Amino acid sequence: MTYRMLVTVDDTIESVTAATTAARLAVDLHAQVRVLIVIEDDLVGEEREKATSPGSFERRRQAAANLLEFVRRKICAEGVEPSHVEVRQSTGDPLRRILDEARTWAADMIVMAVSDQRGVRSNYVGSVTEQVIEFSRWPVLVVPGPSQHHAT
Repeated sequence: MTYRMLVTVDDTIESVTAATTAARLAVDLHAQVRVLIVIEDDLVGEEREKATSPGSFERRRQAAANLLEFVRRKICAEGVEPSHVEVRQSTGDPLRRILDEARTWAADMIVMAVSDQRGVRSNYVGSVTEQVIEFSRWPVLVVPGPSQHHAT
């Protein structure tokens, strides 16, 4: 059986740290890794962007593609075979997209960072991470960011 790890990322150092941790685990497990970034969409934000900053959604898509390539390279640098790493970009509600991806890809585990860029609800997990933990049918590995790794 091939082990499948779904790794979610955003534009935070914490998510890159989580991806690196997932890569080290993937090497030990000889796992396939799928890296997912979700561009959150909301109708109010889209209308505001149309009025004030045409093309901003496309810039976000390109930034997400650049981040995915960066993370893919980091994962491969940790020793995961390039053929075992894929990247995916999705648009929508992050919780739904993450759980849909885990289901359709038949993930064995979801790997996420401790917090996300939209703010922290508690001292330990961000809102999306908290929701995934609550609603996931899969094990969720929550990886602390670099500052938590070295806390005394």
